[in-house]
Amino acid sequence: MKTTNLASVLTTANQDNTQVVADEAVYLQQFAVPYEFPVYFTEGIFSRDNPIFLDTLTRLEPNKRHKIAVFIDSNVAASWPSLIHDIQCYVSVHGDNIQLVATPEIVPGGEQSKNNPELVTTLQHRLYELGVDRHSYLVAIGGGAVLDLMGYVAATTHRGVRHIRIPTTVLSQNDSGVGVKSGVNAFGLKNFLGSFYPPFAVLNDSNFLRTLHVRDRTSGLAEAVKVALIRDADFFNWIEQNSEALRNFEPKATAYAIRRCAELHMRQIGKGGDPFESGSNRPLDYGHWAAHKLEALTLHELRHGEAVAIGLALDTRYSVQIGLLEKGEDDRVYKLLKALGFFLWHSMLELRTANNEWVLLKGLQEFREHLGGELTITMLSSIGKGQEVHQMHADEILQALAWLRKRETGQ
Repeated sequence: MKTTNLASVLTTANQDNTQVVADEAVYLQQFAVPYEFPVYFTEGIFSRDNPIFLDTLTRLEPNKRHKIAVFIDSNVAASWPSLIHDIQCYVSVHGDNIQLVATPEIVPGGEQSKNNPELVTTLQHRLYELGVDRHSYLVAIGGGAVLDLMGYVAATTHRGVRHIRIPTTVLSQNDSGVGVKSGVNAFGLKNFLGSFYPPFAVLNDSNFLRTLHVRDRTSGLAEAVKVALIRDADFFNWIEQNSEALRNFEPKATAYAIRRCAELHMRQIGKGGDPFESGSNRPLDYGHWAAHKLEALTLHELRHGEAVAIGLALDTRYSVQIGLLEKGEDDRVYKLLKALGFFLWHSMLELRTANNEWVLLKGLQEFREHLGGELTITMLSSIGKGQEVHQMHADEILQALAWLRKRETGQ
């Protein structure tokens, strides 16, 4: 049987990328799909005189009456009893352009929403019942976990319905909400099921942040520290200088931190060359290999940002130990995280199996499997500059753990 060398064929392919060899043909299909979506920062998104929500829906088809299905995080609904009424009033005022297909519905908030496979099916079926099609909008209002869940539902219904995110936490406004990933947890692993599905728009409303618990306010700042550490030394310096204002959640400082953090995440996704993470490098996951494992080990008792803060302290110390980062920078990062209000230790960090194996170290293999390919972990070569490494030594990790435990507990 005759075979064709694809490489040689492709070098001589004609204009439609086809090369015929005897009775055989090889085709190279190529196309590019541009993505763009607006990210707004506003206040009072459902105030009747705020045009942003209306402008978002009508951005592509200004003369159409658009169908929307709205789903609200249960924690947000509890904090904003008037929210459903506010949405209904907004739709009523702009009824020529907006059709609410049903009363806004409540979905469970927090990481638990990503742990229930039946919930995904229930929500997909609900969209079917409501007649939501590919030109309708699924509007999700909530924290990062609910946005992950609803983004996955949107991506897998009709192979993708338009999805508008309205993040309501610091973490979702400055990081996950402006990204292109969605997913749910499965088989004990974080975000094992998911897709890369950019939203139609992201609408950040500062009003939602006012009712957050102090723990949730603090948690979201971990991602600001993370992205500053790997991409922007000046931003890291600014966080240091404004740590007290950030810890007290002063509006001006908080607004700047959220927006700058979002800008840096968007720049990495849009300009970093790998928005859908087809390679092995994931700089935005600095500190996350340990954080993801720690979240699972604590059954998500730890907030994502709290686990990330621990991961940042651990990996910064590791960077110093292996000679990549200047001595003393680990103390600097540790002190900043403490100044922002983080507690940087959890007993599950020292959990061992019956064979005396450290369970945390399994997070490295799980992280590699999640990425695929070669293990690639971001470390620091300086404040503001990340560097990829392809191995981590267990003894050095354990030394870093001992350093962190002593700093936090004195033992």
